[in-house]
Amino acid sequence: MSWHQPRSLQARQLLAASLGLLAFLALAGYALDRAFLETAESSLRQRLKSYALAYAAKGEFARNGEFIPPYESVDPRFEMPGSGLYAEVAFPRGHWDSPSAVGPELPDGQMLSAGAETFEGPLSIIELDGSAGEAYRYGYGVIWGADGDARAEFPYTIYILENTTQLGRQVAVFREALWRYLGGAGAILVLMQALIMRWSLRPLRFVIDELKRVQRGLASRMSGRHPRELEPLTESINAFIESERENLDRQRNTLADLAHSLKTPLAVLRARLDDHASDGELREEVDTQIRRMNDMVSYQLARAASGGHALFAAPIAIEPHAEQIVRGLEKVYAYKGVLCEFDIADGVQFYGEPGDLQELLGNLLENAFKWARSRVLLTVKLGEMATGRRPGLLIAVDDDGPGIPPEKVAVVLQRGVRGDERVHGHGIGLSIVQDLVRGYRGTLDVQKSEELGGARFEVQLPPGL
Repeated sequence: MSWHQPRSLQARQLLAASLGLLAFLALAGYALDRAFLETAESSLRQRLKSYALAYAAKGEFARNGEFIPPYESVDPRFEMPGSGLYAEVAFPRGHWDSPSAVGPELPDGQMLSAGAETFEGPLSIIELDGSAGEAYRYGYGVIWGADGDARAEFPYTIYILENTTQLGRQVAVFREALWRYLGGAGAILVLMQALIMRWSLRPLRFVIDELKRVQRGLASRMSGRHPRELEPLTESINAFIESERENLDRQRNTLADLAHSLKTPLAVLRARLDDHASDGELREEVDTQIRRMNDMVSYQLARAASGGHALFAAPIAIEPHAEQIVRGLEKVYAYKGVLCEFDIADGVQFYGEPGDLQELLGNLLENAFKWARSRVLLTVKLGEMATGRRPGLLIAVDDDGPGIPPEKVAVVLQRGVRGDERVHGHGIGLSIVQDLVRGYRGTLDVQKSEELGGARFEVQLPPGL
């Protein structure tokens, strides 16, 4: 199967606009052509009618019944054979033709009633030189009356014919000018359309240039100077770039932490080997250090797994996960008889990884159960709202324990604290929570609980893309 390079957006739009413009110009040209032709035929009808009225007004009938044309010619072409303008008068006892109508073969006309009019054409005729031609014909029915004597009245019909040569010449000139002007206008409009499309697509080219700069490492992110229609795209790209950068940094930190953690057990083993310890002591030391290293590796892998999340994840119901975690904690801390209450808004959801939600709720609730005297409160509700985005999320866990002194809050929430630097007690698991919240671009705040009097851990996640 052959593969073709897809057309650019500009080429697609220009092709579509050109086809639309071509169709519009063709329809406009056809409409103007028909309008001109109808106007020209109407003008021809009026001119032929004026000739017929002139013959009716100035023409007479002799006593012998012959038709006497006007003394002054209605139009000189009526006197010129083969001129293309012909007059015929049909009456009961005869027929009269203008000198121009002698020779050409014209269609026969029927007698019309008084005042009746007809306009026909184009009709086939044979010209004076024997060539085939066409002509328009106007007919007008008249009553001749002699000195008011009703017995002398008789009907007659005047026919005026004109071949299509003059009309065809006018139509040809009009069509030539029409399509010349329409073609010129179409070319100008296509050029203008191309310029307008190039101007309107400049923001997209600017986005492409920025992406190329990011790919080459000349820029770290997309700028914010974009039209409103492109803001969701650039924000998503920036979010993706930042997410990938954070994932890379997290992987590097995890590997560095793991390498640093494994140095000591390996150094101990090396020292025991250098000391030529006995087989029993060496076996016991190896077993101890292997267990220690296994715990370190498991911890670092779990931390790395809990830190990443998909940028566009499906929504997850929060209450089922919370109930599952609380049931397990109630078994662990059954001796304390802690009661956990839920204040979860209807329909509220978490947009992220299920494992992240488990880690987040698990660490906050376990910390609260450990320090609570008898009550724990889990509050989940919608957070900050933003037009065109999914709403933010607020998760808060309150307990009625001793709380955290204000001077220690900054230490508890200190950024970049590693395993051996973490504050124990109320700070158990908070480093994982801090990393998770940071990964979702949220905030973790510790304060005094107004509801229960102990500590309140409040997580604010911002509106999503």
